[in-house]
Amino acid sequence: MKTREIEGELTIYTAATEKENLISFLQSDDELELNLSKVTEMDTAGLQVLILLKNEARRHQKTLHYVMHSKPVLEILEMANMTASFGDQVILT
Repeated sequence: MKTREIEGELTIYTAATEKENLISFLQSDDELELNLSKVTEMDTAGLQVLILLKNEARRHQKTLHYVMHSKPVLEILEMANMTASFGDQVILT
């Protein structure tokens, strides 16, 4: 399993760059884990990137887990009523 971490913002200002980086990451293995613990800010553009990545993983028959959700990530997931949508375990602290 290959792991990657996102640090900093996942917002409209960084979404395009992160999307390209994450698509490359998606091609690196069949089982992947994306650590979201260091995401300091996230908006709906960041959420769209996470949705796209999950969909691409399914389309290519890869396993992708989102882990260690930071507070900003959890806030957007809750606001969009998508906390359980990705199928990943979310631990609230």
